[in-house]
This record gives sequence, structure tokens and C-alpha cells, in this order.
Amino acid sequence: MAEDTRQDKRASFSALTEHSTNGMARTSAVASSKSGASKKLVIKNFKDRPKLAENYTEDTWLKLRDAVDAIQNSTSIKYNLEELYQAVENLCSYKVSPTLYKQLRQVCEDHVQAQIHQFREESLDNLSFLKRMNRCWQDHCRQTIMIRSIFLFLDRTYVLQNSLLPSIWDTGLELFRTHIVSDSAVQKRTVDGILEQIELERNGETIDRSLLRSLLGMLSDLQVYKDSFEERFLIETNRLYAAEGQRLMQERDVPEYLHHVARRLEEENDRIVSYLDQSTQKPLISCVEKQLLGEHMTAILQKGLSTLLDENRVTELTLLYQLFSKVKGGLPTLLQFWRDYIKSFGGEIVCTPEKDKDMVQDLLDFKDKMDNVAQSCFTRNEGFINAMKEAFETFINKRPNKPAELIAKYVDSKLRAGNKEATEEELERILDKIMIIFRFIHGKDVFEAFYKKDLAKRLLVGKSASVDAEKSMLSKLKHECGAAFTSKLEGMFKDMELSKDIMIQFKQYIQNQSEPSNIELTVNILTMGYWPSYTPMEVHLPPEMVKLQEVFKLFYLGKHSGRKLQWQPTLGHAVLKAEFKEGKKELQVSLFQTLVLLMFNEGEEFSVEEIRTATGIEEGELRRTLQSLACGKARVLNKNPRGKDVEDGDRFNFNTDFKHKLFRIKINQIQMKETVEEQVSTTERVFQDRQYQIDAAVVRIMKMRKTLSHNLLVSELYNQLKFPVKPGDLKKRIESLIDRDYMERDKETPNQYHYVA
Repeated sequence: MAEDTRQDKRASFSALTEHSTNGMARTSAVASSKSGASKKLVIKNFKDRPKLAENYTEDTWLKLRDAVDAIQNSTSIKYNLEELYQAVENLCSYKVSPTLYKQLRQVCEDHVQAQIHQFREESLDNLSFLKRMNRCWQDHCRQTIMIRSIFLFLDRTYVLQNSLLPSIWDTGLELFRTHIVSDSAVQKRTVDGILEQIELERNGETIDRSLLRSLLGMLSDLQVYKDSFEERFLIETNRLYAAEGQRLMQERDVPEYLHHVARRLEEENDRIVSYLDQSTQKPLISCVEKQLLGEHMTAILQKGLSTLLDENRVTELTLLYQLFSKVKGGLPTLLQFWRDYIKSFGGEIVCTPEKDKDMVQDLLDFKDKMDNVAQSCFTRNEGFINAMKEAFETFINKRPNKPAELIAKYVDSKLRAGNKEATEEELERILDKIMIIFRFIHGKDVFEAFYKKDLAKRLLVGKSASVDAEKSMLSKLKHECGAAFTSKLEGMFKDMELSKDIMIQFKQYIQNQSEPSNIELTVNILTMGYWPSYTPMEVHLPPEMVKLQEVFKLFYLGKHSGRKLQWQPTLGHAVLKAEFKEGKKELQVSLFQTLVLLMFNEGEEFSVEEIRTATGIEEGELRRTLQSLACGKARVLNKNPRGKDVEDGDRFNFNTDFKHKLFRIKINQIQMKETVEEQVSTTERVFQDRQYQIDAAVVRIMKMRKTLSHNLLVSELYNQLKFPVKPGDLKKRIESLIDRDYMERDKETPNQYHYVA
């Protein structure tokens, strides 16, 4: 029973054989079971692998070779590409791959070897040779792609599994490289032709860039670009630009040369984008920069930097900075020349006495110009900004004291009333710029002395343009130099404010007097320590003025006992009423001018000697006063004989015919202008103050350290003193202090000092 059951369940198979078009036998199994039972399909492997038809391999290879020949000769392929692909797959499935690969390689190699003959023609010019080479390469690439598409199965199976075998594409490249490009004559002509085309383009001619791009791409794909082309290309480039740099540096001026270099760099970068390999960029650009810039940096700067800066050629200076920043050592070299230029140009401004009148304005303009160059052209490079500051500090202190004095005078001209050049905002900007220049000065005490003297004149004569501007300047100085620097200047402002309050009280006091005066007196009370020292001068005042002075003295000393008043006639000024034929006028004059003019109420004509005797004015001052009244623009006195200078024999009379369009006329106060003597005395006063400061610093240091060597003492002094001083001057002060027993030399070591308590 059991046996019967097994027989029922046994399946029966029948094998059906079909022949496919390519000669392969395809077998299918059909399973059948008894009707009504569930169907089950079971597939088993062949007991024996189906065999290829006889001569199948040879016939198939002939078909494939015909197809390859057709591709290589650019003729039509007889067979369907899909059929050819299937044939390759079938051959690979039956372990024919090694033979197939060798056969294919041999066919391709034979074809490539045959191509070399077309490049042997001597009659071809270089351009035609390049075009033929390019055509050959393009054909080879196209053919290799077509062949690979047919043999793709071989490429993706057999070749992929054998890591030592090159792919079909790589084989094509290798064959082309071995048999064509590696041929020394062919390679030389190819590279020569390419270099010739590049040279033509560099000389301004138009070339076929796509041809070069294709050929250089070929060399790159064949991995011979670097050895065969790049090395020679860079040597030629180096030679070309070395010669060009030498020639153009002689022929062209610097701006033109810089633009040429920029254009050359742009052209070479464009070549890299258009047809050169990207790997060439760095060595190529370095080569151009080295030959056109690196080799000529010093020559470019010596020849042209001064001109570019003098003429403020912003575009070229920007270009110069950009180009030099590309070259090794370019910016440090430019920085040194920039620093030297500033020192030289600035030194000329400062050290030329003929230019003293415009020195400060020239310095401000120069600083503005250099700031603009540093910001616009040198990209606010910190190194260049610091070098500029250092250069300014160096040249501005080449000539001690004078710049400080002239800066003080410049500030005075800006803060003085009548300066209509600037609005308050502009004035503030000017003061800020002046402070930048002021920072560079070592001898700030000289500035302080002259500034104080000029400030005193502005305050006393009421010539200050703006109290706000004055206080703004004071605030800037305080911020820059500290409170000690401005304490006396601030004291001057306090004196002026206190004087106003005192005058209000004095006017009330006068009104209560039994005999009111017809002269209105205004007095400024100046604290002697705050203000510049003025030389007292005794003059003969009219009795009315003397009386008023006494009244004020009684009033003031009554309020402030123990104080002493010293009158300063040199600083006085007055308003006089005068009658001319034209009518009444008011004359705004100095006290000395007042004394001279009042004499003509008593007489019609006076000699210089008579006026001197009557007024008591010092001779030099008197001559300047008479000159201002008789030889200036407003001639209220006539001088006989006429002339610009006042001589001993001259006589003066009142000019009744005087005419002027204004009612109140200000007659220039020549005595308020600074004389050479005043200048010298101010400078001497500064030096005297410096000696006191040196003495005080030496005693302070020695008191703290007790014993110190000469060198250490000098070093400490340089750290503490805020003005420039020579070692010889310090030595003199130390000797002076030893003589005055503040310190003594060591008996055994003369270079050692001891403090004497």
C-alpha cells in the first residue's frame, strides 16, 4: 500500500530543448501531476553544463573584430550593437575573457601604431600638426568609448576582478601614450606647437583656445602634462617675463608698469581658466610675480613711490599694495620705503625755516593725505599705520621746540575772534586734528608756554572766538597730558570769571562815590602764578586814570587785605572818542596808543622825543605805537616826513582829514604782536622750568633710592621726565646738585652717588 502511494506522488519531467539564435541551447522543465492535486515546481541543476557550438568562439570574435575595425575606420557596423554586447557576455560566461581581452588589446594596439605615420610628415607647419594631433586624439577617444560600450560586460566582470589589468578606457590611454605621445619627435613637436601658440597669444595675437584646451587636456589625461609640458612652459615663462621685466622697468614709468603687471597676472589667470591645467596656477602666477615684481621691488619703490605719494595717485597706490602683498617680502619692503618717505617729506616741512609760516597747516594736510593713503590704499594695515605714527614722531622732533611753538600759534589763530574760516563743528574737527599732531611732540612744555601766552592775549583783549571752543581745547589737552598740564590754564579762566564778578561790585561802589568819573574802567585781576610773566613798565598816565586806579585799589584791598596789586599797562586797551572833519568816530586802541593820542588834546604837533618824555613809553614800544597810528591802514596821525618807519627827527600832528566808512575803528595793536625778544624769553623760561624739573626729579629719585650709579640715575630720569633732554644737560644738573650738597659722589667709585639727608 505504501509503495503505491509513493508512485502516485512521483512527478514526471520531460526535457524540451530549444535552439536560440546565438547557438546556445535553452532547456525548460515542465512538471505535471495528477488532476486535482496541488502543482509544485522543482528545478534542478543540469547534470552537465551545456556546451558551446563548434567554432562559436572564433566566429563570434570575427564578428566583434569586424565591428572594432568598422569603428576604427569610421564605417558602419554590420551587426546590431545589442547582439554584439550579448556575444561578449556569452564569451565571458564561458571563460574566454582572458583571450578576448588580449585579442581586443592587440587589435587596438595595431590600430594606434598605424596612426604614428601621419605625424612623420616634415612639411606640416606647427599649427596644422597640432590640429592633426587633436583630430587623432578626438577620434581615438570616440572610438575607445564605442569599443568599450560593446565590450562593457568584459570591462565590468573580468577586468574589474583583475586589479592588475587596466580597464578598456585606460588601455586606450596607455596605447595612445606609449605609441604616439611618448614618441620623442611627436611629443616635441606637440609641446613646441603649444608653446608657440601661447607665446603668440602673449604677444597680443588671437589663437584657437579650444584647440589648446583639448591638447593640454590630452596631455593631462595621458599623465604626461607635468613632465612633457609644464616644466618647459614654466622655463619659457620665466625667461619671457625676466626679459620683459628688465626691459619695461627701463622704458616705462612706475604707474604704467604696475598696470602692465596687473594685466599680465590677469591674462595668466585667464589662461589657467581657459586651457591650462589647474595644477599650473600656483607655479605660473609665482613665476610672473617673481620676475615682474619680486626682482624689481626696490627699483619700483625707488623710482616711483615718492611720485605716487606726492601726486596722491590713490588708484596706483592701491594697485601697488595689492601687487606687493602677493610677493614674499613685498609688504615689509613697501613699509620701509613708506616710513622713509614720511620722515623725508615731513622733515623737509619741519626743518625748513622759510616754511615756518605754513608749517602746521602743511603738517595737517600731510597727515590727512597719509591717513587717506593708509585707509584707502593700504587697507588700514596696522603695520603701516604704526609706521606712519613712528615716522611722524621722528621727524617732528628733529627740530626741537619750534613745531610745539608753531602749533600753539596755529591754535591761537583758529581760536581768535575774527576767524571766519570755520563753523563750530569744523573748528572742533580742526582741533582734533591738531591734537593728533600735538601727540607726536616730545617738548609739550614749550607748547604749554606759548599756548598760555596766546590764551592770555585772547582772554585779556576779548579776542576769543568762542568760550566753548576754548574749553573744548582745554579738555582735549587735559585728556592728553593730565590735570597738572592744564591747571594753570584753567586758573586763567577762573580769574576772568572772578574779574567779571568783581567789576559788577566795583561799578556799584563807583556809583556810591560823591564824584563819579566820566571814564568807565574795567579791571582784570590776574593771579601771578597762572598767567605768563610780564615785564612791568612804568608809563605816565593822565590824572583821571591815576585817580581811578587809586579808587579801584582802595575798593579791592578793602575786600582782600594782604594782597598786592601790580598794574600791567602793556595789556591795557581803551575806546577813545575822536572828532574829525567828517564827524565823530570811536577809536579802539591799546593803552600806549591812548597815551599818545591824548597828547593831541594839549597841542597840535610833537616830536618823537617830546612824546617819549610825556608818556614814558619805552623807545621800541613807542616807535611801534607811532607806526601803527601814522603808517598803518587807519592813519589818525600825520608823520612828517612821510615814510614807513619812525625816525628820531620825525614830527607828528593830528589828521583832522581822516576818513573811514566805519564808526568804530580798531587800530591794529602792533605791540601785541610777538617780538623776537618775547619768543626768546618764552623759550628761555621753558628751559629754566625744565632745569627745576630735572633737579626735583634727581632729588626725588635719590631720596627714595639713597645710593645709585650714574647710568641707573640717568635711566630713571629719562623714564620720569616728559620732555627731551640731552645726557650732557643731565650731567650738569647732577653736578649742580652735588655743589649744593643735595647729593655726593662715592669716594671710591666716582660713578656712584649718595643722597645727602
